[in-house]
Amino acid sequence: MRPAHLALAVLVAAVWGVNFTVVEIGLGHFPPLLFSALRFLVAAVPAVFLVGRPKVAWKWIVAVGLVLGVAKFGLLFVGMDAGMPAGLSSLVLQIQSVFTAAVAFAVLGERPTRVRLLGMVVALAGIGVAAVDEGASGPLGAFALVVAAAACWGVSNVLTRRAAPPDALNFMVWVSTVPVLPLLALSLLTEGPERDLAALRALDRQGVGTVVYVAWITTVFGFGAWGWLLRHHPASTVAPFSLLVPVFGMTSAAVLLDEPVNGARWCAAALLVGGVALASLAPGRTSPAPARTAQASARTSPEPAAPVVHPVDVGTSGRPGAGS
Repeated sequence: MRPAHLALAVLVAAVWGVNFTVVEIGLGHFPPLLFSALRFLVAAVPAVFLVGRPKVAWKWIVAVGLVLGVAKFGLLFVGMDAGMPAGLSSLVLQIQSVFTAAVAFAVLGERPTRVRLLGMVVALAGIGVAAVDEGASGPLGAFALVVAAAACWGVSNVLTRRAAPPDALNFMVWVSTVPVLPLLALSLLTEGPERDLAALRALDRQGVGTVVYVAWITTVFGFGAWGWLLRHHPASTVAPFSLLVPVFGMTSAAVLLDEPVNGARWCAAALLVGGVALASLAPGRTSPAPARTAQASARTSPEPAAPVVHPVDVGTSGRPGAGS
């Protein structure tokens, strides 16, 4: 990669990592489901009028919008609002790669190699260490919600692979149109119109800034830049930069939010990131998948056998993003 492209990849990882800290700040201004709805509304408008018509079938846009936008981000924001730390959330979401491989095996018949299976086991061990640590010091239910968000992200990754969007930015902008109304409806039902209206009436510059960051910087810029990098470099060259997301996430949370990072959390980070690296960067599967799976994979990546790696928040799918 050229130095400029290398810097762009690191910048995207930094944007997605810091996003978790920004989300934590934003949750001090908005109820979680309303915040998530505003994120997608601002990401979609006015960008939807600038990116052109959708380049994939609407069934894929709606499916990814519901699974990624409503389920994944809804669970993530609710989990963080319930007490899951921002830095730990950026780390735990990386388990999406294991869920992606599991869903791809069940749905697409993609068989992971032994090295990838080892990577998944190591990553799951990291999640176990993080769960024990969080169970001793924080709400385990919030931890479970973020793990569920990672599972939904894995499903959306497989849906995205089947959709095979030729333009990542166009796809993400149109996907962002889908969750707005469902998330607003869920917010009104569960968080209440009084709480939502109070948050909107009390809107200040910091609240506006958090929405702009998670919508335009994390979603539009992050996924647009990531998609551009994937068009100019092999997936195996770009994907490893997603492993920097929890590094920036945990660091920014520690610096800006004073979140503690103890020995158990560092151990969990080492196991999870190391496991994800093994699972993501190992050679292709030992036996071929069905023909339609191979064809679908070939449309989305220069390396059909490689798993889809979407960083967090983002995110997304990223995740990667992700983006969160």
